[in-house]
Amino acid sequence: MPSSVEAARGRAGRRLPAATLRWGTALALLAWAVLAGAVEPGRLGLSGAGGDYTLRIEVAATAEQRARGLMARDALPEDAGMLFLYRAEQPGSSAYWMYRTRIPLDIAFLGADGTIRALRTMPPCRAEMPSRCPAYAAGVEFRAALETNAGYFAQRGLGVGDRVDLGPWLTAP
Repeated sequence: MPSSVEAARGRAGRRLPAATLRWGTALALLAWAVLAGAVEPGRLGLSGAGGDYTLRIEVAATAEQRARGLMARDALPEDAGMLFLYRAEQPGSSAYWMYRTRIPLDIAFLGADGTIRALRTMPPCRAEMPSRCPAYAAGVEFRAALETNAGYFAQRGLGVGDRVDLGPWLTAP
């Protein structure tokens, strides 16, 4: 019968199968992404009098993701944006701000059907104090908001009343 020291050495000398290590690593990375508030990437269709467009998006669906938004980024690709999702309609008094946001952005406030209800352009705020950054109220009720580079909507002839395909992203309340 092996001694407890020999038994311990035997267990310590064993190696985990590679498949176990791969699954463990994958689960650890997934947990890290969830805890870090990672956003889900995807594509979003926009259509209006100016034509049809596809935007690469990051989805911010949790309070933490929405609070971080596009902060601390030095650039945003021309065909990219961030979609902010909410479980319920938000009041028109709800506002977005640009604290620690380095790039000018457009924001479209969207109804549950994807109709653009309001558009705002928001310049970056370089203030050190959050209270010195203006807030940009929607002015309309909205279920989602879409941030893009400033000028994105105007350059494509998209405006209030045009549509964003929220189908894969937004579920009914």
